[in-house]
Amino acid sequence: MTRDRADLVGLLHRHTVIDAIPLIPELRIRQANELTPIWEDSERLFGNHGPPYWAFAWAGGQALARYVLDHPELVAGRRVLSFAAGCGIEAVAAARAGADWVCANDIDPRALLALEENAALNSVTIALEGTDLLSDQGRRLEVLAPDVILAGDICYEQPLSDRVMAWLRARVTEGRLVLLGDPGRAFLPKRGVEVLRTYTIETSLEIEGSRVRHPAVLRVLAE
Repeated sequence: MTRDRADLVGLLHRHTVIDAIPLIPELRIRQANELTPIWEDSERLFGNHGPPYWAFAWAGGQALARYVLDHPELVAGRRVLSFAAGCGIEAVAAARAGADWVCANDIDPRALLALEENAALNSVTIALEGTDLLSDQGRRLEVLAPDVILAGDICYEQPLSDRVMAWLRARVTEGRLVLLGDPGRAFLPKRGVEVLRTYTIETSLEIEGSRVRHPAVLRVLAE
């Protein structure tokens, strides 16, 4: 095990616990209870690589995972890409729902380690992909060739939301099914999406700024 990997494993194990999620009791995921301690420890070890989004099962991802498990026909026998996968909850759900192949994409190497551990916890196989798919002009996406793309909690900043939604809509025009999980963030577009289901879940005040969220699962349309 390399030093960086050993440090990552230590970071993950120090600050997370293995637990089920009330909305998705079928799955077990490593989650942090607090944001600040794991963020500070991560910066001490690796420098400033941004918040440890991968240490939490965010509300939109929870909703998307629940929906996929309840509607396995959407992914069964198909190739699935979980975009900006974070802890990997959507990817794990897709694998459990019978997807033929699942790839989880995240540009944060810390997330890929969390993904690897969460896949093992749930006895599923998930391919890991660290390419910035928004920037490589479709070269890697062509190789991955997903039939379905899942994306949770991506609309938390305006520029990023605009960029990602344009990229996702382009994938829809190519004939792919694109599903989005979002808890009602300000930068979720009001047009070009179809709400499929809404859930009510308890959330962390520190993480979500609210004790209750109502995340929706939406189908992205080509417009």
